[in-house]
Amino acid sequence: MATLLDTTFRVLADPTRRRLLVALLEHNPQNDTALHPSDDVPLAEGETERLTHKLHHTRFPMLEGAGLIRWDRQNHELVTGPNFDEIRPILTLLMDNPDSITQPA
Repeated sequence: MATLLDTTFRVLADPTRRRLLVALLEHNPQNDTALHPSDDVPLAEGETERLTHKLHHTRFPMLEGAGLIRWDRQNHELVTGPNFDEIRPILTLLMDNPDSITQPA
């Protein structure tokens, strides 16, 4: 059985999931559509749909399953989940060091 620490490292291994959680640290709640790729990021044709699909079918459910978010699909709202405060110190560290959020080691 995975511990919360194991789950935290697995969740934070992905840059997109890190950005989602840091966004919730900064503004809670979040509109799930606001977390989609922005218009100023150049994407290949069909890439926005693929990324949106991945958010809705993989990333949000994984974070919800870990208790890090609660996702109201009807209202398109993400809020911090019951385990969010357990990883808040790590997220604060990531927020204070933004290069570590997106740059691989």
